[in-house]
Amino acid sequence: MGRDDQQRRPEALILFLIIFLWTPPHFWALALYRVEDYRKSGLPMLPVTHGNEFTRLQVFLYTIILFAGCLMPFVYGMSSWIYLVAAIALGLGFCAYGFLLWREYSDKLARKTFRFSLIHLSVLFAALLVDHYIL
Repeated sequence: MGRDDQQRRPEALILFLIIFLWTPPHFWALALYRVEDYRKSGLPMLPVTHGNEFTRLQVFLYTIILFAGCLMPFVYGMSSWIYLVAAIALGLGFCAYGFLLWREYSDKLARKTFRFSLIHLSVLFAALLVDHYIL
C-alpha cells in the first residue's frame, strides 16, 4: 500500500461513516409505515421488535448523530463551505423530520421522512462532488 492510499483512507472511512449512520433512520422510517409487512415476513425490524414509540425516538436520535457525522468532511478538511452549507441545511431538515416523527407520528409523515432521507443522502454527496470540483 502506497503513501497516497494511506492518506486517502480516512476520507473513505468518513464517507462510510455517513452511510453507516444514515442507514438506520432511513430504514426505520420505512419500517414504521410498513410494520405489518415486516411482521408478516418475520423480519425483526425495530418497530416489530421494540414498538413504534421506541423506533421513533431512535430515528430522531440517529438523525442528530448523523448530522454530526455529516460535518466530518468539513472538519477533516476534505470539503469547504459549499459542502458545509448543504450538510447543515440537510441535517437540520432530517433532524426536523425525525423530531416531528417522534412527537406526532403518522404514516404520511413516516413516508415523507423516508423520502427526505433519500434526498438527504443524494444531495449531500452531490454537494461533496460539486465542492470538490469547484474549489
